[in-house]
Amino acid sequence: MASQGWQVTGADIAAEALTIAARRSAELGLSGRVSWVEADLAVWEPPARYDLVTTHYAHPAIPQLDFYERLAGWVAPRGTLLIVGHLNDAGHGRHGGHVTHAGHDRGAHPPAEAGVTAASVTARLEADRWEIVAAEETSREMPGHGGAPVTVHDVVVTATRRP
Repeated sequence: MASQGWQVTGADIAAEALTIAARRSAELGLSGRVSWVEADLAVWEPPARYDLVTTHYAHPAIPQLDFYERLAGWVAPRGTLLIVGHLNDAGHGRHGGHVTHAGHDRGAHPPAEAGVTAASVTARLEADRWEIVAAEETSREMPGHGGAPVTVHDVVVTATRRP
């Protein structure tokens, strides 16, 4: 995003992840366009509202839907919220009710409490304050541990805050 002209604030609870990200942005000559914040997003408060707030596969210390609702509060009027997370597909017959995600080491499953549905996320976004642009549950194949394909089940929700 910074390479496209955005002023970016990246936040993570892991100092090592931020060190790697800062090094990469410096290598690309983007240090002046990116601020890195070490923070627990379950309690951190941003200094301003943002035109775009996005999260990808976060596992917060608070309930997942509460976390998404918290992030929604950081979006400026006419701004966009993009959530990419783990699909809670229990009861749908996929992988015995388990969510599989390639982002977890050695085929481990994300925590059950990290799974949501598109409907559960959009239900937290009040219709008078949000326009739902997309609310999808997707599946895709990725190489897993040992090269065997793994089916990944995701939730993607994009919403725009009304003025």
